[in-house]
Amino acid sequence: MSLRLYDTATRSVRDFVPRIPGEVGVYLCGLTVQAPPHIGHLRSAVNYDVLRRWLEHSGLRVTFIRNITDVDDKVLEKSAEAGVPFWSLAYANERILADHYARLGVLDATYEPRATGHVPEMHQLIAKLIEDGHAYPATDGCGDVYFDVRSYADYGALSNQKPDAMLESPDAPARAKRDPRDFALWKGAKPGEPAASVWPSPWGPGRPGWHIECSAMCWRYLGDEFDIHGGGLDLVFPHHENEIAQSRAAGLPFARFWVHHGLLNLGSSKMSKSLGNVIDLPALEAAGVRAVELRYYYTVAHYRTVIDYSDAALREAASAYQRLEGFVQRASEVVGAGQPGELPTEFVAAMDDDLNTSQAMAVIHDTVRAGNEALTAGDGAVVAAVLSRVRAMLGVLGLDPLDAQWATSTGSQLRPVVDSLVALALEQRAAARARKDWAAADAVRDQLKNAGVVVEDTVHGPRWTIEGEH
Repeated sequence: MSLRLYDTATRSVRDFVPRIPGEVGVYLCGLTVQAPPHIGHLRSAVNYDVLRRWLEHSGLRVTFIRNITDVDDKVLEKSAEAGVPFWSLAYANERILADHYARLGVLDATYEPRATGHVPEMHQLIAKLIEDGHAYPATDGCGDVYFDVRSYADYGALSNQKPDAMLESPDAPARAKRDPRDFALWKGAKPGEPAASVWPSPWGPGRPGWHIECSAMCWRYLGDEFDIHGGGLDLVFPHHENEIAQSRAAGLPFARFWVHHGLLNLGSSKMSKSLGNVIDLPALEAAGVRAVELRYYYTVAHYRTVIDYSDAALREAASAYQRLEGFVQRASEVVGAGQPGELPTEFVAAMDDDLNTSQAMAVIHDTVRAGNEALTAGDGAVVAAVLSRVRAMLGVLGLDPLDAQWATSTGSQLRPVVDSLVALALEQRAAARARKDWAAADAVRDQLKNAGVVVEDTVHGPRWTIEGEH
């Protein structure tokens, strides 16, 4: 294949060559489910869904792992505030997350493991690190186990930092560490923590540190070495830096590519549950934005760019998608839905160039403009050919309006109702024209226009669209 991807580890765009011909192993750092997801979280899911779809379109069999962190300090804190067991809070939020993924057309992961289900694998890795001199139990008997960053010569390479310039690791007190930058692999149980969040271990009762969870799950489902590890730019340090260190120190070659997506900012700050500056999918849907339009908003931006969220930008993206949707609907009415065809070479080149969805989307819009010209000219053969190409391109991105995924959206459900009401108005308009009552006919058309319905007189009779779908 000819796909090239930006690799954070080498800070370069490199040819992607699967470790095993015809197969790809991908691990995406999923969410910590202390609260329902916001649209910043959902960008990650959509960006990597596009990557997965492109890999599969390229003929590769993809094993896609996306984990759930269902126990950590944040989950315990939120569950204590709510007065419910941590697992109850985590599972409730996990179900909301799964619902949002489904509404955005995100394909199911091959496996979606929870951290709490992989404590034995974490124990194995920690024991190996201790045995090889890369980790040590806390000196004060608190039950913690720390990774010794000084024991791993390449620590800081992923984030391009030197250990001496790093701040101390905040995940555990420095009192029992050899170096304040050492991070926790196992966190000893503390007074007052719920018994349900404590597991027995060779180093005393406790629970896993955040970073060891992902190393264990990568190892369990993708083996010693795999192709792509993904996540947000905010995870490069310390999370992914620590994953590399502990995995390779344990003798695992680990990930061959590190792919990171840009964040979604609200104002000048990263959208964050801890900061309280979040917008979620239900709020956008209540404001009239469909999930497919949010997916388009994510996809039209290159995955490595930072998105500065604004309502105006989202509405503009929604209108742009409606124009594509409008062409597909009008064309299918004229020539039938047909089947998605071959992808234009310009689209393929854009996608192979580090998933340049911005350029790929420009190809789609240019193609739709040609399709609209063919519709106006009544050239059915060209319309059919263009529709086939447009559906193929949108389908690869998970945005084909005729896909069953979007047929159940609110807009699609209401379309037949609106269609019947508009048809009634158009019958009244036709009757007025038949009796040469031009004022009444124009009045019907103006009323529809004021309601956002644009009427176009064609050789096949009047047809209507929602304003903005042209």
